[in-house]
Amino acid sequence: MLSKIHSQFVNKAPHILGLTLRHIPFHIKKQAIEQLLQLQFEHSLEDGDLDFLENRWLKIQVTDLGLIWFVSLIDNKLVVSREEIADVSFIGNANDLIMIATRRQDPDTLFFQRRLIVEGDTELGLYVKNLMDSIELESMPNFLRVTLEKLASIIESAPEI
Repeated sequence: MLSKIHSQFVNKAPHILGLTLRHIPFHIKKQAIEQLLQLQFEHSLEDGDLDFLENRWLKIQVTDLGLIWFVSLIDNKLVVSREEIADVSFIGNANDLIMIATRRQDPDTLFFQRRLIVEGDTELGLYVKNLMDSIELESMPNFLRVTLEKLASIIESAPEI
């Protein structure tokens, strides 16, 4: 009985969270996402590792949260927008994206299972995927790493129903 409740919580929590997130104004979400990106990629920006994103738009869509945003590098700063013409899109659900971020799932595996969708400029998509693969968990801001790891443990321990 408890395992069924756990599984249902893991499967339904993103949708419920998404209902709440829809009521937060975009400018607040934008500010939070930009700050997280700046923290996470501070050294990559300094080293020029994100130059491939200069004036190109990456669309990130978290389907079960109902979130969509676009990211680009403009004047050596990561910028988030509500709507742009995407050069490449990464589309997935929250649980799968958390598992990718914590290295508990391989993005290639999820791609071939059609749980991670990549559309658009293949070369740019490969750059983004390689950047994701190069992120060390230890380099993440502590609060983000701990939160993601705890969420991944909850997701991972949910039985399949």
